[in-house]
Amino acid sequence: MDDRKLLPVFEESEPSEGDKPPSYRPRPARPWRVAVIANVKGETPLPIDGPADAGAEFDRIETIQAIQRAIESDGHTTTFIPADANLPFALRDVRPDICFNIAEGLGGDAREAQVPAVLELLRVPYTASRVLANAVGLDKAMTKRIWREMGLPTANYQEFVTGHEPLQADLTFPLFVKPSREGTGMGMDGESIVYDEEKLRERVLWTVNTYHQPALVEEYLPGREFTISVLGRDNAMLYSRHPEWYRSDGFHRFPVLEVDNSHSVTPGVYGHKAKTLHSGDDGFPGFICPANVDEALANEMRDLAIKAHLAIGSTDVSRVDVRLDNAGCPRLLEINTLPGLTPDFSDLCVNAAAEGISYTDLILEILYLGASRYGLLNTRVSAMKHAYPMVGVPQLVPVAVRLE
Repeated sequence: MDDRKLLPVFEESEPSEGDKPPSYRPRPARPWRVAVIANVKGETPLPIDGPADAGAEFDRIETIQAIQRAIESDGHTTTFIPADANLPFALRDVRPDICFNIAEGLGGDAREAQVPAVLELLRVPYTASRVLANAVGLDKAMTKRIWREMGLPTANYQEFVTGHEPLQADLTFPLFVKPSREGTGMGMDGESIVYDEEKLRERVLWTVNTYHQPALVEEYLPGREFTISVLGRDNAMLYSRHPEWYRSDGFHRFPVLEVDNSHSVTPGVYGHKAKTLHSGDDGFPGFICPANVDEALANEMRDLAIKAHLAIGSTDVSRVDVRLDNAGCPRLLEINTLPGLTPDFSDLCVNAAAEGISYTDLILEILYLGASRYGLLNTRVSAMKHAYPMVGVPQLVPVAVRLE
């Protein structure tokens, strides 16, 4: 019989009735009921006036099933919940102890923050970044504004809301145009690189009208492109099943991945078409991990990615894209606070596999880092007194909340 103490996470509230939002009661939580929340390709409705690549960020059901298998391998039960308007009622019925969130949202200028906002409102624990970081991270112009304010290197840029704004004097051609609030290379192809103001105006207006959002214009960086995954936080090793992964600052340094677009379907651009291809397909970009760069540059980019992650308040996991300028110096492109988790395909998974971290261990690490933020995990006090390796650091305390 487990003799660990039962500690309430939240105060008990009055039970709900009918279709009222759910409330919470403490319940034993080992094993946990984990809800995987996502938008599924082919099942999530798309806007009628949306662009041709609408829904590109949604996940395939095979990815969701892979996440479920990984979580269930450690004794938990899982349920998939679609990230739609029925989410509050599904949460009431499923009563999860924690949610594994990879939902992209259903539209609007902060759609990736929609599910975290609902979970915050209902006080349900969940993984990865919280509301504000997901909202900011999706807004590329806002992210770059914060990075610049923090002194982090990023290309000169301008946001066009109508498409008719005067071009800033500090921008020099060639320029790169993309939607300000999309991911997965949406709205990006060979026509995104423009060399004069006529083409700039044409592309900006197309972007604004097609995606119904501002266009981000930035100086085109001609150098090599890399993606750097970030995992951890200051106290990650105290809750990790693999504390040896982390350095003293609490972050794990994955191998740097280089994206070689020289022969891709969108040469020089890691765009939507390139991101839909798989290994062996014509026009598939080259992925080199670990990247063939000297250790000093690799360390610089990894440290820069961690600073970028922290600057917008990301939590536990993210992926940061970097490109080199004319002088070979790294410049931040964008951040993904909900990095893809398709096995053997998504950048984060490729990063992990390159150093022998299994998909199962990666998913469980994200789950347990999230759980520890809500008091669902505890550590042995003695663990804080030991250096690496710390064997058996995490102790799962039977604490969680329940939807009634």
